[in-house]
Amino acid sequence: MIFIRRAEPNDAAQIQRVYASSNTYAGTLQLPHPSVEMWQDRLKQTSPNDTLLVAVYDGVLVGTAGLHIEEGARRRHVAALGMGIADSFTGRGIGTALLAELLSLADNWLNLLRVELTVYTDNAHALHLYNKFGFEIEGTLRSYALRNGAYVDAHAMARLHPKQPRIPVTGR
Repeated sequence: MIFIRRAEPNDAAQIQRVYASSNTYAGTLQLPHPSVEMWQDRLKQTSPNDTLLVAVYDGVLVGTAGLHIEEGARRRHVAALGMGIADSFTGRGIGTALLAELLSLADNWLNLLRVELTVYTDNAHALHLYNKFGFEIEGTLRSYALRNGAYVDAHAMARLHPKQPRIPVTGR
């Protein structure tokens, strides 16, 4: 069974293990060999605009997902999303559970209109997950990041609140 809760400072060692997974750091902007101390610092210095959730599967922390609400006055309706799942737990519904909980929070509690993310163009599992939740590709960022010695492309994706009507943009 998957249990979703807010991350706590004493989760640092287990979160470090998630991001030490080779596919997890390769699929995010994290670097190999993260330290527990780095995660302790991140968890201690969390902004009120950040929500970091963890997925616990049979008592083991196996994934994280977070929202960072933009601070600028004209972008407070937007949050950036990031997530990582331990290599040995992909394909078990962990990402679905985390994303469902974060989007419920975004839609029903945080008054967010837009949730944005970037995902590597070759990350088929993540693209499938994000499409399932209504994210759309808005553009491709060429040579977005260095991964394993090569520059890789990423898609910029976003999802608008499902109850928000789309207003067409008209030329002037």
